[in-house]
Amino acid sequence: MKPIVIGVAGGSGSGKSTVAREILRQVNPAHGLILEQDSYYKSQDHIPLEERKKTNYDHPLAYDNDLLLQHLERLLQYKPIQKPVYDFTRHTRSKRTILVQPKDVVIVEGILVLEDARLRQLMDIKVYVDTDADVRFIRRLRRDMRRRGRSMQSVIDQYLTTVRPMHRQFVEPTRRYADIIIPEGGQNRVAIDLLVTKIRSMLDERKKRNGSTADRPHPV
Repeated sequence: MKPIVIGVAGGSGSGKSTVAREILRQVNPAHGLILEQDSYYKSQDHIPLEERKKTNYDHPLAYDNDLLLQHLERLLQYKPIQKPVYDFTRHTRSKRTILVQPKDVVIVEGILVLEDARLRQLMDIKVYVDTDADVRFIRRLRRDMRRRGRSMQSVIDQYLTTVRPMHRQFVEPTRRYADIIIPEGGQNRVAIDLLVTKIRSMLDERKKRNGSTADRPHPV
């Protein structure tokens, strides 16, 4: 028996995190975890701070998908990982990590989790959260000013120069890989409820097919 992997993608501010958290809440937090792609931005310690601020965080090359893939494969083997922590105020990876224990449901969430074919191949369900651009921008503006210490002008400049064009070039095209498209993110309770029902059904089916979970590999 291996964990069920759900990929949740969509534009910045689309409500991906809300959808992922609501799925986890309904499935049971004790049986699932969320793996955020934002934790896997590449380390930039070798770059001066002023240069780091110019990083295009919405381009596929900004992510260390090799490490994300390695960690996801470990979780599929019911082995724990040390998840990296990204410091958005310093624009580089933090020195600390977070111990993540394997669970039966793994939700991989991020704007470009459906862009990498290697990640898609490990997913049982692929979700794209589709939200209007103006709503996404307002949410991003609030988040970056409150949580990441950004000024309003810096958020606006970043949106116009990188976020918006990168969304059109890389993020939006991944809709075609989705099994389910959820309009309006966490506000779409019907879509989330249907998705949770499917996940529960898959868990029940795997338990029946594999019998008792007593033989499941223990975390090491």
